[in-house]
Amino acid sequence: QAQVVESGGGLVQPGGSLRLSCVASTSGFSLSYMAWYRQPPGKQRDLVAEITSGRSTNYADSVKGRFTISRDNARKTVDLQMNNLKPEDTAVYYCKMVTGLGSLYWGQGTQVTVSS
Repeated sequence: QAQVVESGGGLVQPGGSLRLSCVASTSGFSLSYMAWYRQPPGKQRDLVAEITSGRSTNYADSVKGRFTISRDNARKTVDLQMNNLKPEDTAVYYCKMVTGLGSLYWGQGTQVTVSS
């Protein structure tokens, strides 16, 4: 079993920055795929950024050039650095992790609100 916990959300003004972090407690298991998703109010949950075990990354078009995903395998963390935030980035952000055995885990979500 594993537990995935996000942190770092909050209220920020347009143009500001936030850094989200996600840590997994996966005793005895390695982590392969890691990703961040977001779900705006009343909308579906969509992919924001993903990073593979080989550190290949992929971003949603709407965040390219503003967001950066990174991972630390030793600490079992995945971070999302978000710069130049816009009101349309407001959403609940979720961390998704897949273990080396193929088990999938979601975090509980962290709220990001971009507003003046």
